[in-house]
Amino acid sequence: MTDAARFHPGQIVHHVKFDYRGVVVDVDARFSGSEAWYRQVATSRPPKDRPWYHVLVDNASHRTYVAERHLEPSTDVSPIRHPEVDRVFARYDGGRYHKPGSAH
Repeated sequence: MTDAARFHPGQIVHHVKFDYRGVVVDVDARFSGSEAWYRQVATSRPPKDRPWYHVLVDNASHRTYVAERHLEPSTDVSPIRHPEVDRVFARYDGGRYHKPGSAH
């Protein structure tokens, strides 16, 4: 993860282009997917040298890989409903998820 990242693991975010909520699981300082995936899926060609986020999608069972420019803080911070939430995070404090061993 990078200090330059706008979002952090456990933060609830909103995808501005596809209008879904999710929780950040991990952050890559720069794009780390394959060139083929980028060409096929990242059709708006977001920058590869900025942070990308692994997100558990609310009311779904999949994860997404999202460029920073497509995310904003979610105004709705109610719990995320996803089958992996309890495996990834130890607790939810009413607005943010915390990984096991996190002090905050």
